[in-house]
Amino acid sequence: MPTKMKIGELAQRTGFSTKTIRYYELIGLLAAPERSNSGYRLYGPEDVERLDFVDKAKRLGFSLDDIRDVLFLHQQHETPCVHVLALLEQKLRQVDGVLKDLRSFRRELASLHQEATDRLEQMPDGARVCGIIEQGVHAKGEAALAWLEFRRPGKRGQGKV
Repeated sequence: MPTKMKIGELAQRTGFSTKTIRYYELIGLLAAPERSNSGYRLYGPEDVERLDFVDKAKRLGFSLDDIRDVLFLHQQHETPCVHVLALLEQKLRQVDGVLKDLRSFRRELASLHQEATDRLEQMPDGARVCGIIEQGVHAKGEAALAWLEFRRPGKRGQGKV
């Protein structure tokens, strides 16, 4: 019988917090573990592999619901790769949209920069803080910037979530 480990060791091996591991059990990404006689959760190598899969899928931008669907298909002895391919196509369309928004936003920023540089001495005195911002920034690009902010490493806390 393979060696079983407690949740702390599983957390150490995978980089996920114990809280996240418990949450993944709750939502069905990880099977309910065996329990020791004293009630401790006991995990095996298959749980390490499962969490490794979840980590890789998350790094590709898949949501927890997407990952759960893929795992469910696998458990049903169906080939989940067709579903994954469709998800990847969807992600590509999303990234293409974000890139389009970013290019447009960059053009706006470059135009604003040039205009502000040209008119720096002519800015009206009625600005509360800075007329460049108060008169020049538009809402375009907010979705792209929000996407970038979410994808920035380290913005979602320490360790893996």
